[in-house]
Amino acid sequence: MRIIQGKDELKSLVGEELGVSEWIPITQERINAFADGTDDHQWIHCDPERAARESPFGTTIAHGYLTLSLIPALALKTFRVDGVKFVLNYGLNRVRFPNAVKAGALVRGVCTLMECKDIMGGAQITCKMNIEIEGEAKPACVAETVMRFYFDEDPVLAIRNRRRRGSDQAPTES
Repeated sequence: MRIIQGKDELKSLVGEELGVSEWIPITQERINAFADGTDDHQWIHCDPERAARESPFGTTIAHGYLTLSLIPALALKTFRVDGVKFVLNYGLNRVRFPNAVKAGALVRGVCTLMECKDIMGGAQITCKMNIEIEGEAKPACVAETVMRFYFDEDPVLAIRNRRRRGSDQAPTES
């Protein structure tokens, strides 16, 4: 895990890879739990016998959104920014699923910092997160994630001030 020493260092790393997570298993149990949580019990995800017979993958595959939902946990395992009071997942700009994740596969995240801009109380970053599959050339997921890192002693106050001002931009010095 890469340790970044605050906002100034974070800003200096735009364009660089921030880190690579360890491999994590995508078990059938994990796929089934995700299916239970989302009510998406499509046979290609949850019926190993049918998937072995009828799926072009020869086995069940993880939901694309299961793969996508791993991004916050994978990001936390790739880098940490010292001085951050809390992080908000602010959204996604673009998401693609170029490859299916077969049950039993291992995946990991590779995070590259694309943008870092000041906001009131912190920084908003955009990262390109590639979720790789062990032994596969094409990634399972490529996503541009937007996260907000709050450094203020009182991050709740910073958010309230931002809402009152109607702006996310950090105040400028005159």
